[in-house]
Amino acid sequence: MPTVFSQLAVLCEADAETDKILLEQASRVAPLLLDLASFESLANTASALLSSSEVWLDLSSQPDVSTLASKQLDGGISRVVVAPATTEDAQQLLQAGLPTERLVLRLSPESSISLPSILERTSLTALLVDMPVAQDGQIDSAVLASFREALGGKASRETISLFIRPTFTTQETLGVDARDAIRSSFVAGTPVLDLRSRDGLEQITSAFLSALKTDRPDALYSTVVASSTASRLPLGLVYSSAESIKASIETGRATYFSRSRNEIWKKGETSGATQVVERILIDCDGDALLFSVVQKQGTSFCHTEKSVSCFAPLQGLADLEQTLLQRKANSPAGSYSKRLFDDSALLEAKIREEADEVCRATTKEETAAEVADLIYFALARCVSKGVTLADVEAVLDKRALKLTRRPGNAKPAFTNGANGDKQEEAVANLANRSTVLPIAQLNGTHPEASQPNGRIVPPIYTLADCSAKERQALLKRPLVDSKDMVAKVQPILDTVRTGGDVGLRSFIEKFDRCPLAASSQWSHTLTAPFPDELARIDPKTKAAIDVAFENIKLFHARQMDKESVVLKVETMPGIVCSRFARPIDRVGLYVPGGTAVLPSTAMMLAIPAHIAQCPFISIATPPSSEGKVRPEIVYIAQKCGVHQIVMAGGAQAVAAMAYGTETVGKVDKIFGPGNQWVNAAKMAVSMSMGDAVSIDAPAGPSEVLVIADRTADAAFVASDLLSQAEHGPDSQVVCLAINLTDDHLTAIQDEINKQASVLPRVGIVKQAISKSLTVRCAHLKEALAFSNDYAPEHLILHLEDAPGALDHVRNAGSVFVGAYSPESCGDYASGTNHTLPTAGYARQYSGVSTSAFLKHITSQQLTAEGLDKLGPSVVTLAEVEGLEAHANAVRVRLQRRGAE
Repeated sequence: MPTVFSQLAVLCEADAETDKILLEQASRVAPLLLDLASFESLANTASALLSSSEVWLDLSSQPDVSTLASKQLDGGISRVVVAPATTEDAQQLLQAGLPTERLVLRLSPESSISLPSILERTSLTALLVDMPVAQDGQIDSAVLASFREALGGKASRETISLFIRPTFTTQETLGVDARDAIRSSFVAGTPVLDLRSRDGLEQITSAFLSALKTDRPDALYSTVVASSTASRLPLGLVYSSAESIKASIETGRATYFSRSRNEIWKKGETSGATQVVERILIDCDGDALLFSVVQKQGTSFCHTEKSVSCFAPLQGLADLEQTLLQRKANSPAGSYSKRLFDDSALLEAKIREEADEVCRATTKEETAAEVADLIYFALARCVSKGVTLADVEAVLDKRALKLTRRPGNAKPAFTNGANGDKQEEAVANLANRSTVLPIAQLNGTHPEASQPNGRIVPPIYTLADCSAKERQALLKRPLVDSKDMVAKVQPILDTVRTGGDVGLRSFIEKFDRCPLAASSQWSHTLTAPFPDELARIDPKTKAAIDVAFENIKLFHARQMDKESVVLKVETMPGIVCSRFARPIDRVGLYVPGGTAVLPSTAMMLAIPAHIAQCPFISIATPPSSEGKVRPEIVYIAQKCGVHQIVMAGGAQAVAAMAYGTETVGKVDKIFGPGNQWVNAAKMAVSMSMGDAVSIDAPAGPSEVLVIADRTADAAFVASDLLSQAEHGPDSQVVCLAINLTDDHLTAIQDEINKQASVLPRVGIVKQAISKSLTVRCAHLKEALAFSNDYAPEHLILHLEDAPGALDHVRNAGSVFVGAYSPESCGDYASGTNHTLPTAGYARQYSGVSTSAFLKHITSQQLTAEGLDKLGPSVVTLAEVEGLEAHANAVRVRLQRRGAE
């Protein structure tokens, strides 16, 4: 939608018979005033002209004007002119709920309407006055005086806009003196020109120029040229003369005045960088102009041709639009941009993915980043469909004019009771700290419940009241389906596999938000030995790392003692079987760096890899926006003999380690925790047989389960739950309350709310707690049974006899025994490993240990005598299975032995 006029030099009245060229010329400097019949006729014969013009509709002769005005304003008409018969009608119309800033009240000298009464009782903003013109072409001074008196002091440039429509007896043209009188004597008056009279163009330009003033001795007007498409970017400063303005209005081609050549300057006449004039606007003081233009595609306004603008290069959305247009036209085969434009399914999937990420963002920074991603892919969609930003802005501008509003509900496929449905019962239940939330609300998944009364507390359930199906629902994690996530990460994996470093760096720039990845001067890898200056950390942090390092090293070294022993067993005389360990040759360690930087994870992975003596160890971790790695991680890498640090995060880092690139070494096994993107990528690469990559274990978001009896300290329990809730919005924390009193359980809930409210990551904690739960259990046996079925990553026992309960734990990643064994100690420094199975995988998998970096090889050695004893049994079994070659491998040896 073209720019709307704010300061009007003239209002142009026309009808369906008016010359279309004259209408187009007038629309460059003024709104078009049309009656309803003319508007409807032109909508059929000149729709493009109307869509590019600001249209005012004269409804002064129409019945039921209120309904009609509402309909036309809702359809996008800028303003409507109405002429109520009486003062009461006028007041009723102006108070009918229509936007008064878009209503123009038409009056004539014969009107019985009391203007002072209208001004006192309504917020009228515009008048159109039919003003008689005498035979000499001058306005009637008596009528002018009467309107001046009626308006009193209310009429001013800030309060009421006045449009003066001359009514003639014999004179067809408004005299120059009359126009001056309209502008000066009649405060802020704007003439209405009838384009149906002769000399229409001359009248338009004359009226427009009469609204201008300049104090320059050369009589030129300062003129800002702005793009009507590139986010209204100012292109340059030029000067206009009366002659150049007239040429621009007449031809629609930008024409200015060249001071250096002292002549009319038809922009682009020699350079080809022409401009189409959409609007010529006057500033509030009438001494400067703004030309809103469309610059010829592929050309610049600036004579240097380095930028489209003399002031600055394109920025923001306008720059992004141009970049995408260039990439669509010139992207090489195999590039990510080429894939986006050629594969509509991929682009649609990325838009849905980014929209989901926007909804999940919690902080200001995350929200800005995710919205930027969404805009990128949405604009790519626009470019692929030939839609410009100007097209989108036109839709927004048109919608801004609508009076009726849609309810704003989301489509059913995207809602979960989010359309304003009543949920008083659920909210009331949650508001009571100790009230049981109906399990039926789960529907197989955990509710992302709103916090009751603004409190940060999990909902409470009673296990004894749950059916088997409802109990099973409580055991489920709030996870995204792994198949969906694998499908989402596959394009990232494929791009890195085929594009190597180029593909990897594109994702480092986009997802890790590291602009330096676009520069060839920045390397995304560090190779040992690492410079000491990259590992400089403060003494306090260094001392803490060293303490944790020694504890973790000691515990994992003792594990290696057992692995170093070769197992040998003589199963029969002459037959010895053995089993021995060898380090995995090449291992990749993923150290997260999204919502929290985790140098502790670097220790948990690199120390056992170093103890296992893996020949090649690499760490992948997201870089900062400045393209750097946290010095704590570099320090740990130095201590553990890490060979390479890859500055990349997310699925792209997993892909680089799994497939290798020109600079990133391929690995045989990938370790480490991460978000759902990382875990889905790990699962995807491990399922690709040809790449021969394994992973430590399938994983999900971090989690903790606390079992608390009546001896439990409420503050301790709450702190343990929150220590995991702050990991991420998808983290789940569970408290099993064994026969606690209402007061005790309330104390725990109060502590959760109290401690959570002062945490720096309270936004993340709120989301995690909404997906968490407290479960009342009757006794320890019931709680342990639930815990074993849940198979938590971390299990904390706040029990009177915590060590005694340890014997009954079958499924858990790591157990923290007693009130003074906080999970945080295991996370950082006690010595155990914090890389543990999540999402219920503790039923099948162990946490990372030294043995995870080893593979076990078996061997067997048979003497001739041993073969004599075992051989016949082997031949028989092979013949039973129909594998004659197997049998023959033994048979030929036995036959040879017989011959000897």
